[in-house]
Amino acid sequence: MLVTIVSPGIYTYGSLVLGGLLRERGHDVNLTRKLESHGEVTLLSLFSTLQLMDQGIKDFVASQDTIYVGGPVGISPEMVMGELQPTALVTGEGEETVIPLVEDGPGQSIPNLAFSRGDEIIKTPIRPAAALDHPLPIIPPDLKEQNVRGANLYIETHRGCLGGCGFCQVPRFFGRSIRSRSLENVIEEVLALKEKGIRRIAISGGTGNLFGYKKELNKDAFLELLQALSSILGKRNLSVPDMRVDLVDREMLEAVRDYTIGWVFFGLESGSDKILKAMRKGVTAKANIAAVRLAQDVGVKVGGSFIVGYPGEEREEFQETVDFLDEAMLDDVFVSIAEPIPGTPLAREAIELPHEDNPLFQKHKGEYSPLKLNEAEARCLDLMIQAEYSKPVPRAITDGLFTSHLNEVRTQGRDIIGVYGLLDKYKQYLT
Repeated sequence: MLVTIVSPGIYTYGSLVLGGLLRERGHDVNLTRKLESHGEVTLLSLFSTLQLMDQGIKDFVASQDTIYVGGPVGISPEMVMGELQPTALVTGEGEETVIPLVEDGPGQSIPNLAFSRGDEIIKTPIRPAAALDHPLPIIPPDLKEQNVRGANLYIETHRGCLGGCGFCQVPRFFGRSIRSRSLENVIEEVLALKEKGIRRIAISGGTGNLFGYKKELNKDAFLELLQALSSILGKRNLSVPDMRVDLVDREMLEAVRDYTIGWVFFGLESGSDKILKAMRKGVTAKANIAAVRLAQDVGVKVGGSFIVGYPGEEREEFQETVDFLDEAMLDDVFVSIAEPIPGTPLAREAIELPHEDNPLFQKHKGEYSPLKLNEAEARCLDLMIQAEYSKPVPRAITDGLFTSHLNEVRTQGRDIIGVYGLLDKYKQYLT
């Protein structure tokens, strides 16, 4: 059968893996980033709630006779089915779903599936993949041109997360138990990617050093992974960007320094213990700064993410984040407005929070008032600017840089307000 897999904008890792499974089964698979299909069956890989509001994607789905949608958006089936009306939706991991779905069509015997029957949405039981080792993925020729935070591709070495952050979809979609691929399967894949011209690879899975986790951290497995992949790619082409501050130690950070590009990216999120608790981070601002100092002491560059406008954040808590940023002296900073991703505790909190108590719907009356920003947007812009000054080598705020940050803030604000609209539309299914 001729199958087209569409991964709009960027090639998601899942689309490559499912393409490999279908190819091994004997199907003719075409993988594309464009909204086009010439197959008998079309699979659409979506990674963001924002894509549900994309009119181009909506029109594309409507133009297809048989189209199956999958990805993390599947955690909210009523929302996806309501917005896109696909033939069926994969609601969980796709390895044990995609082959019977493509070959037999939707049915109640297939796990991780939602499809319409009249006015009713039929949902089959969620079942995690029995094993994560898989055949070689589809590797499209233009994958080597892709750049996602400096990497051509983020490969998955494990699934699950020990944390329970209220804004994060990972533990809700993949669970809180850690399941790892075999090192041999990962190495085989990386060798194949390199042969096809893929140069820069990042290790993902939520928290990079959870690879091999079984009741406790398996540092030997993590170090062996880094050593093996670094020997194939070279340290300048390997990164392990995402780690939790409570799951790193000196030996692991030394391995990051010695076998990768030498960066670590911590989800710091806030300088306020009150907000960290509201976020269910399980750490304190003191633990955050300790991890930053340890990485810096080892010689690893540190990036950090921060979320502003979280429910409960007042000006006092925001100022604590500004002060933390000034103390931390991070090499890179990413700032985002709190996005209530469907399926997360934050989404449920957002539905219940009155708009007058939500910074995203409060008019900003401070120094950025001429820009007509809401309070969440103003805090986001303020923290972005503060981050430029609070680096080991401060960066001057030129007109061009200010405009770039301002445009990013306005885009975030517009998009997240759109997500709130979706939540309100489908709130009966989300609470």
